[in-house]
Amino acid sequence: MSDTTQLPLAVDMDGTLVHSDTLWEACLRLLAERPWLVVVLPFWLLGGKAAFKQRLSERVRLDPTTLPYNQPLLEFLQAEKQRGRPLWLVTASHQQSAGAVAGYIGLFDGVLASDATHNLSGAGKAARLVEQFGEKGFVYAANATVDMKVWRRAAGAIAVNAGPGLTRRAAAATELERTFPRPGAADTVKTLLRAMRLHQWSKNGLIFVPLVLSHSWEATDLVMHTLLAFVAFGCAASAIYLVNDLIDLEADRLHHEKRHRPFAAGLLPLSWGIAMIPVLLAAGFAIASTVNADFMWVLLGYLLLTVTYSLFLKPVALLDVLALTSLYTLRIIAGAQAIEVPLSYWLLAFSMFIFFSLALSKRFSELYNLKQKPEGKQTARGYHTEDLPVVSLFGVSSGYIAVLIMVLYIHDLQADNLYDQPLWLWPVAIAILYWISRIWLLAHRGVLHEDPVLFAIHDRTSYIVALLVAVCLLLAL
Repeated sequence: MSDTTQLPLAVDMDGTLVHSDTLWEACLRLLAERPWLVVVLPFWLLGGKAAFKQRLSERVRLDPTTLPYNQPLLEFLQAEKQRGRPLWLVTASHQQSAGAVAGYIGLFDGVLASDATHNLSGAGKAARLVEQFGEKGFVYAANATVDMKVWRRAAGAIAVNAGPGLTRRAAAATELERTFPRPGAADTVKTLLRAMRLHQWSKNGLIFVPLVLSHSWEATDLVMHTLLAFVAFGCAASAIYLVNDLIDLEADRLHHEKRHRPFAAGLLPLSWGIAMIPVLLAAGFAIASTVNADFMWVLLGYLLLTVTYSLFLKPVALLDVLALTSLYTLRIIAGAQAIEVPLSYWLLAFSMFIFFSLALSKRFSELYNLKQKPEGKQTARGYHTEDLPVVSLFGVSSGYIAVLIMVLYIHDLQADNLYDQPLWLWPVAIAILYWISRIWLLAHRGVLHEDPVLFAIHDRTSYIVALLVAVCLLLAL
């Protein structure tokens, strides 16, 4: 067995040094900034991959400081550099991205990358490395099946994030110097489910509100329709969360919590997320088709508004929270359409103001956390930290207006028609008044999670309030 550790080490970038794919990152960044260019991307590809990458590099500049690097591999490269081993970054990515990464890392003696006419991948990369170092004159660190074409002409291989099968093939083709294994299948499935944000499906519990308030829970067919609607909305919502995560990669990596999301952290390939989006949407609409046509239209409206929010409204102050308010209210409308019951204007008015208050509390918490940082930007999504008092005023006022609407409803004739003991609804109003006041009190103390709904899911007091509301509604019947 020969000693390969003295030979130059060529390191692949995408999926190896970086837990991501910079080509996909550039495409997603372009679509996030100029979504109308989606129609021209296929035409750019007709000119070949090299020309495609060149066009992307002319329009997108990735920030190398935010990319998710393979820390164990990076520490290994630092040790190799210290003992004098030549290190080269060799990648099929465009030379602009490769040069930015190499400059940031500061370890590489040279860079070989794609340019406007040559796509440095597979056999082309192998030939270029042989030209640079000679046959069997280098060691290659990489992660994909296409890299077998390089490993066959290398003196040694370092398998990074490669599965057992590919690692065995690399060892059969050349000397296996070292491995950096990827997470197991169980961890991958768990990470995949986390990317779908199944815990966010709790927000779709609003779909059950019309079923409960119309006292239709004894009708088995209506319960089944509501359950199907819940799952359909869940699939669609997961697809949209994936869209958001893929579009917001760079912003998420700069956030103290969101940087741990699977795609931002490079725990999952970006291509997986892109592939999962149509699958989840197809599943959502297939399930929705078993409910009724009106529900499908509401689901479509929800998706269109969500995409509009993600691409255009998110950075626009106040319009963003109005869009979030509408998205919550649409869940209640969807629940009503699923069981074909008329919507109460009292319920819609209450929903609009309570959700507007909660959406503002989310923005308030984001700004509050931003203000605590001694340095850095003092703006977020169209808001300034100086807006904290007025955001609080809007949010608290809206929450109290929602409670007022409920109090007025209690004295409306509809309450007498639906409830034998409508006086038991008074404790419900008081409980909601307490809960919304507590949310804002905690927000001002800086202990509220940036998402109040997720905070409520983990908050014992919120469960007590929910239990009290449920008991009072039963007593009112």
